[in-house]
Parts: sequence; C-alpha cells; structure tokens
Amino acid sequence: MEPQAVTFLIIAAVVIVALFVFLSFFPIMLWISALASGVRISIITLVAMRLRRVVPSRIVNPLIKATKAGLGLSINQLESHFLAGGNVDRVVNALIAAQRANIPLVFERAAAIDLAGRDVLQAVQMSVNPRVIETPIVAAVAKDGIEVKVKARVTVRANIERLVGGAGEETIIARVGEGIVTTVGSSASHKDVLENPDLISRTVLGKGLDAGTAFEILSIDIADVDVGKNIGAHLQTEQAEADKRIAQAKAEERRAMAVAHEQEMKAKVVEMRARVVESESQVPLAMAEALKSGKLGVMDYMNMKNIEADTQMRSTIGKPDTAQQDDHKA
Repeated sequence: MEPQAVTFLIIAAVVIVALFVFLSFFPIMLWISALASGVRISIITLVAMRLRRVVPSRIVNPLIKATKAGLGLSINQLESHFLAGGNVDRVVNALIAAQRANIPLVFERAAAIDLAGRDVLQAVQMSVNPRVIETPIVAAVAKDGIEVKVKARVTVRANIERLVGGAGEETIIARVGEGIVTTVGSSASHKDVLENPDLISRTVLGKGLDAGTAFEILSIDIADVDVGKNIGAHLQTEQAEADKRIAQAKAEERRAMAVAHEQEMKAKVVEMRARVVESESQVPLAMAEALKSGKLGVMDYMNMKNIEADTQMRSTIGKPDTAQQDDHKA
C-alpha cells in the first residue's frame, strides 16, 4: 500500500474519532432541533449540561414540548428539577394535560408533587376522569342483632391542592368502612338498611370523609347489601351457656359443702357415742365403789339385776320373730 493512502486512512480515522468526541460533547443535532422548534438555547449551555452530568435530551425535548404548548418554562427550572431527582418529562406532560383541561397547576406545585413520590400525570388524569374505588365487604350489626354485609363503590377525584401531604386510598376505604359500621349500628333494624341502602350513602357523605386526603369524594354508591348471621342470638346463646356453667359450678359448690357438713355431723355422732360408751363404762366402777363403801347393799344390787333381766325379757318378747318373718317371706 502506498504511503499516501496510509496517511489518508490515518487522517480519516482521526477525523472520525474527533468528530465523534466533538458530537458527544457538542450535541449539534439536538441544538438544531431546539432552534427549529423556537427554543433559544446556546451550544455552550448544552456542553455545560454535559459537565454537570445532565443528559441534554432529557431537558431539551421536554422544553420543546413546553414551548410548543405555551407554558413558558425556562431551562433552569427543568434542569433544577432533574438534578433534584424528578421526572422532567412527566411533569411537563402533566402541565400540558392540566392546561388543556383548564386545571390550575403551576410548575412549582407539579414539581413538588413529583418529588413527593406521587404520579403527577396520573393525578391530573384522575382530576379529569374520576376513579372508582371499591371497598371490601364491611360487616356491621344493627340494633336487632342481625349482621349486615355491605360493599360500596366510592367515586373520587384527585385534589391537586392536597396531593402533597394528603392521605391516600387506604384512608378513604377505612373512613368509608367506619361510616358504614356507624350507619348500620345506629339502625333500629336490619330491615331499615335493606329498604333504604341510600341511607348509608347520605350518612357517609355527610361526615366529610375526604378531609385531609388527596382526593375529593364525588359519590358513594352501595354495590351490594347482604344479611349475615344473627349475632344477637349467637351472643345470647353464649351468654346462656355461660350462665348455665356458672349455675352448675355454684350448685356443685353447694353440694360439696352439704357433703362436708354431713361428714362433720357423722363425726360428731361417733364422738357422742364414744362419750356414751365412756360414761357407761364408769357405771360398774361406781357400783363397785358403792358396794365397798356400804352405800349399796347386796340385796339392792340383786334387785337391780332382776329388774334388768325382767326388762330384757320383756323387750325380747315384744320384738317380732325375725326367723318366722323370713319363713313367711319364703
């Protein structure tokens, strides 16, 4: 290969590398696209973005959209939001959607909503097209003890003013459930709720449940109302069973006390019999002492024995014959 050809190839390669390096730092095509769209931006500004580690296309392209929509945003606003970690393109799209829908929304508030972690474009779309939130089945008990199961659909619209710091969907669902429980619990009968389900909607809406939330409640519609268990009868049954167990325990306590008292009486009877036996054992000793001391004569002792024998004979004669009774029974 000739030296001139080699030199030409080397020069061409150097030019291509230099052009590539130049275009990487100087986005000429992006600058031309911005100028063609009416966005006045210098090439030095684009190079400065590269030095600040900002992707120029993520700033220039949203700026072109904002300029075409007539939002009047500056490149400093978009770049500062990008450096703060925000989504510049989504914020610009939200501002354009809000302008078309005649919703008052400035860049500072949209940027704050985006940095707070909320989807600002979705919030604007929800302001235009309200969203329906379906609550889970809420079980409540009326005053007559009948359980009522209610499912509601809540139509909400995003409140741009309260998106930063406002409560989310979980709070709306919890508050609606609380309102359903309150309404059903204050009803005298479950039939009142079944006849007028709109009573729940009116009561819940009248409580202002959207206060402090990022939404505005437009309507609450009762999707389904079912009758559940008879909680009152179930509780009464359990109470009666508990009372029965208490009465049985008290009766068992009284029976145990009666048995203990009976055993005490039996012990006392045995004790008194022991005392009688002890007293009877003193009689012979007393009679022997009387005989020795001459207070009781021999004839007196014999007469007493005769009387005892006569008494024993009379008692024996007076008793029925047990053997004869057994013969008759046989």
